[in-house]
Amino acid sequence: MPEYTYLCEKCQAKFSVACSIREYVEVVGCVSCKNRKCHRLYREDLLSLNTSVKKSDSELKTIGDIANRNRDKLSVDQKDDLRHKHNAYKETESEKVLPKGMSRIKKPPKPKWIT
Repeated sequence: MPEYTYLCEKCQAKFSVACSIREYVEVVGCVSCKNRKCHRLYREDLLSLNTSVKKSDSELKTIGDIANRNRDKLSVDQKDDLRHKHNAYKETESEKVLPKGMSRIKKPPKPKWIT
């Protein structure tokens, strides 16, 4: 069921209303002060849009589906830690020293037709 986020102009309370599309009304009353001057926070709703539809375990068909499900479970801090760990690995990988007598293969120059 869709969840709609509102902000009260009087008390600045942020609240959500879960209702079907058929039951949706544009003007709702604040849950705190009962004020009728509340407006929708579309940005909040859009931020949660990618996590609003969840697949059950039987509907996960690809590795990408499983990866997306696991990504959605992570907090922002956990995502930042993984990003840092990945980038630190890439930096140390490129700085590895080759054994004596070995050299890296040089990449050929890109053809002019590839920009």
